[in-house]
Amino acid sequence: IGTAGHVDHGKSTLIAALTGTHPDRLKEEQEREMTIDLGFGWLTLPDGQEIGIVDVPGHRDFIENMLAGIGGIDAALLIIAADEGVMPQTREHLAILDLLQIQNGLVVITKTDLVESENSVFGNNDWLNLVESDIRAVLAGTVMEDAPFVRVSAKTGSGLDDLLRSLVGILQKSPPRLDLGRPRLPVDRVFSIPGFGTVVTGTLTDGHLSAGDEVEILPSGRKGRVRGLQTHKKKEDTAIPGSRTAVNISGVSVEGIARGEVIVTPGHYQPTRRLDARLRVLRDVSASLKHATEVKVFIGTAETVARLRILGAESLEPGSEGWIQLELRDPLVTVRGDRFILRRPSPSETLGGGLVVDPQPRERHKRFDESVLKGLESLSKGSPAEVLFLAAMSLGAAAARETVAKARLESESAASALRECIESGMLIPLEGEVESPISEKLIIPAPHWENLRNNVVAALAAYHKTFPLKRGMPREELKSRLKGTHTGAPLQRLFNAALKRLDLRDGGSWLALPGHEIRFSAAQQARAEALLKKFAAAPYAPPSVKECQAETGEDVYAALVELGELAQVAPEVVFRRADYEKMVA
Repeated sequence: IGTAGHVDHGKSTLIAALTGTHPDRLKEEQEREMTIDLGFGWLTLPDGQEIGIVDVPGHRDFIENMLAGIGGIDAALLIIAADEGVMPQTREHLAILDLLQIQNGLVVITKTDLVESENSVFGNNDWLNLVESDIRAVLAGTVMEDAPFVRVSAKTGSGLDDLLRSLVGILQKSPPRLDLGRPRLPVDRVFSIPGFGTVVTGTLTDGHLSAGDEVEILPSGRKGRVRGLQTHKKKEDTAIPGSRTAVNISGVSVEGIARGEVIVTPGHYQPTRRLDARLRVLRDVSASLKHATEVKVFIGTAETVARLRILGAESLEPGSEGWIQLELRDPLVTVRGDRFILRRPSPSETLGGGLVVDPQPRERHKRFDESVLKGLESLSKGSPAEVLFLAAMSLGAAAARETVAKARLESESAASALRECIESGMLIPLEGEVESPISEKLIIPAPHWENLRNNVVAALAAYHKTFPLKRGMPREELKSRLKGTHTGAPLQRLFNAALKRLDLRDGGSWLALPGHEIRFSAAQQARAEALLKKFAAAPYAPPSVKECQAETGEDVYAALVELGELAQVAPEVVFRRADYEKMVA
């Protein structure tokens, strides 16, 4: 989650109220009571989900620090003070959120205690309604047009519970991060810890990072190794896409890494000094953008200066879009689909932003070349495999035919794209081989499959911990636990298909993890053996069910029945199974 909003509208104070930790870590920030650089907090939501919060500066002088923190977030809190309403940096931060297409967000009206008190010069609730109406007008036409509103006071605590519940809601709408197996962590902070060495932090945007992995720092090319990992201040063996991650790196000094560099695993990325992109110019910029203008480029946590080459026009007017090529002063790491922001160096002004279409163009394009412009247009729509994968990510588990239809691919390209996605592991077939793009068999994107598998394993592990003397979790109970955790195909069909791919012990009516076994404690084992000896001594005059339960305890008795040692044939009649089978043979 990232904050956005005007200076002194209570962003840091709100984060402190939510997390118990004030994000302003610099002495100058504390003395000036103003956020200058990025701050960080961690929070556990009511549903148990752990999230990281990036607090950004609101003052216009530090907008470029704000850009280093806002690019890697899943959702934004647009924070607006009740006593001031929409201010200049509110508008600029909102424009940046819109350019970066951060789809999920909340509008948080802070400092409500200043306008709700009896002595307030603002009056009563009417003022808040007026402020909210003004905000909605400003949000119109942006990614936050339909964002929920929450009114809070960090001072009194009013509305904080509503805010937490709303955070759960918007994060449920956030799609899983793409995981193409190419770890990439843009660095937003570097420091050293005595006894541990160099630590970098950032948001892992792709792939998994694990302790022991060899890593490369780009664009410098320095090599190191992951010594340890933390996510949300907890030590982890592996970090997953989308997580705020601290990486302890051996082999590289703290002076050898800087904000804006990227931690990757070797072989996946190459720095670039040139990129092709689609640019949208903000409506309220002070002047049109001219060809060959020098601009500042912000991608991820990186910042550099570039020469703007406008490929299809002499200039780009406020509110217009066009194809551009950026010639970068410094190399940086970016991939197709990354979003960026352009600013004017002097006087400082946010100009616009857009989408990287080709991070490694082979040449310096000729301007006004129709073949170049058409090529960029085609490239912007993605390769068939990428388009198909993105369609699958939005659908979840679905029939191949449905996914192909969603992607709107022609049959020939659909067949090759489907084959490519399955062979590369981007899509998982759940019901056997998928013969054609019109197949009704289920496929599921790899991130969704991983999420489903993890949910099943977590549910079974929790059940085994709670009920150690049961062979497994009832099949229907496990299925019900998965409600709401998947998208796409009907739950029963998905459940049945998934079980065929999962490595589980299947007892028909129950399911268990492979390593789970009923294990008695020493005392329980002794009681069980004593009871079984009574059955052996008098096989045709056994103790009653109540007597058995009284001797061993209900849980041990139930486990003996589940294990097949005992056979309960009536409410109060039980035999040793071997004896009962002889009787009915």
